[in-house]
Amino acid sequence: MTKLEKKDLLDIESLSEDEITLILDTAESLKEISERPIKKVPTLRGKTIVHFFHEPSTRTRTSFEIAAKRLSADTVSVSAATSSIVKGETLADTARNLEAMSPDAIILRHRSAGTPHMLAGLVKGSVVNAGDGMHAHPTQALLDMMTIRQRKGSLKGLKIVIVGDIAHSRVARSDIVGFTKMGARVHVVGPPTMIPLGIESLGTTVSHDIRRAVKTADVIIMLRIQKERQQALLFPSDREYAQCFGLNREVMSKAKEDALIMHPGPINRGVELAPDVADGPFSVILEQVANGVAVRMAILYLLLGGSR
Repeated sequence: MTKLEKKDLLDIESLSEDEITLILDTAESLKEISERPIKKVPTLRGKTIVHFFHEPSTRTRTSFEIAAKRLSADTVSVSAATSSIVKGETLADTARNLEAMSPDAIILRHRSAGTPHMLAGLVKGSVVNAGDGMHAHPTQALLDMMTIRQRKGSLKGLKIVIVGDIAHSRVARSDIVGFTKMGARVHVVGPPTMIPLGIESLGTTVSHDIRRAVKTADVIIMLRIQKERQQALLFPSDREYAQCFGLNREVMSKAKEDALIMHPGPINRGVELAPDVADGPFSVILEQVANGVAVRMAILYLLLGGSR
């Protein structure tokens, strides 16, 4: 298999284990492009990619734009604030107008879950979900898998602990599905108010004790508290959250010597992660960022049928 046999990449659920492996293997082969003096190949020359972001983003948006440009695609960036949506145009009408301009792919981030799926039904080009509401963030899950696989050799049999605001995290959902599909065991930790009912149905186990959970963890993924998605205050204060669920040097003293610390960003330093832990020897957070470019290059390459 040299390309994805699908038009779009909308979630992790729709990817098979073989397809995930193909994306990760392709990302590994493309990563060296970013290490060259001239970081560009002609693979997607002549292709046009629209980056359509309805929510703020630093890592994901920049990563997708760099990925497209390193493959020599032409890129156009659109935000909700600068589009006709502010004049009352519906997303469907915006999509139809973009479709009339014949883009090869649209990278969409939107605050409403399911929007990329709707868009995929309206356009002929490929749609890549760059995060939709609290639903999914498939490319983040893939770069997380790539980072762990590089460090650990395989995902199979690993214990991965995800800590924090599980209820409002699209990253947590995509990670749980992806890691489980690839043979890892996932355990989530957080305040009861931030653990969604029925999360166990995705194949994870639940607890509220970070100190006990990290003792047997191979990988610890810390999540940001997503106050912008919360309808009510779900814990007394940032300080109390940090004391109960933050990852600091004292908590890490209970972890395995080769445990990895990850975070999808942005980090609230001193809340979910102590600065000396975020920047310490356990952390592979900046490796995640670097791998994000490679994974997004791989997805664009595989969806748009480029040849190296």
